[in-house]
Amino acid sequence: MNRPLDLGDPAEFRADRLLDVLIPTRNRPAELAVTLAGLAAQDGVPGFGVVVSDQSDGDPAYAHPAAATMVRALRQRGHPVLLTRRLPRRGLAEHRAYLLAASAARYVLNLDDDIWLEPGAVHRLVTAIGELGCGFVGNGVHGLSYTDDVRPESHGHYEEWTGPPTPERIRPDTPEWNRARIHSAANLLHVTERLALPSGAWRAYKVSWIGGCVLYDRARLVDVGGFDFWRRVQEKHQGEDVAAQLAVLARYGGAGILPSGAYHLESPTTVTDRDVEAWEVVLAEESAPTG
Repeated sequence: MNRPLDLGDPAEFRADRLLDVLIPTRNRPAELAVTLAGLAAQDGVPGFGVVVSDQSDGDPAYAHPAAATMVRALRQRGHPVLLTRRLPRRGLAEHRAYLLAASAARYVLNLDDDIWLEPGAVHRLVTAIGELGCGFVGNGVHGLSYTDDVRPESHGHYEEWTGPPTPERIRPDTPEWNRARIHSAANLLHVTERLALPSGAWRAYKVSWIGGCVLYDRARLVDVGGFDFWRRVQEKHQGEDVAAQLAVLARYGGAGILPSGAYHLESPTTVTDRDVEAWEVVLAEESAPTG
């Protein structure tokens, strides 16, 4: 029998650390176990914390024996883990805001519950944001079922930073917005193969936004409002990560990092109600006349 799982104490968890990983989840016990297994195999960033916030319809995903074992493995390796439930559901942005408030770390990694990170991925991201000094860095996720689907027409959207990232005001219907196409299918995998980087090397490239695996400077994310816009969007939305990243890009800059160590599990989405794009609401508010 799987013994009761210690959920952790929110007050004790909220400590001054280098990094916390924030994972929202719903109805995905198998995927969550894989995501946590990837984190348990990371090295180079000792003692990072992990927060899992569950909104499952039934039992929390972290109660599944496989996920619970990975929670224990993380703790055994010196990583504090906080397990919470956030019900009733109020939408993706509110869930992100709740997770962000649970952390006092210098950096926070927003990691979706269907992403496996290869060993060394977290260390590379933390190294990159420290050297670049920008508001966020991220790993676009690989869809390995698309490995044989090479899309050279999309590879042209890859453009490296030649110096530290600078603030950018990215908006739809601009060439910069199309940078997101580099993150489809297995495009990043093919670009990385073409670059043939030496072992241990990485590159920063220009982005409009990144989904699934984004490391923020927490203070800078909070400075632009974090996900507090959740109160102004209806519950059934998507694109909350885009809205936050556009705000950080405009003030502090951001970058994607190659090679990416993030792999999408390609499971069916649990976000089936997508009536509103949160970033559209936020941008519309910014452009609305005042007075």
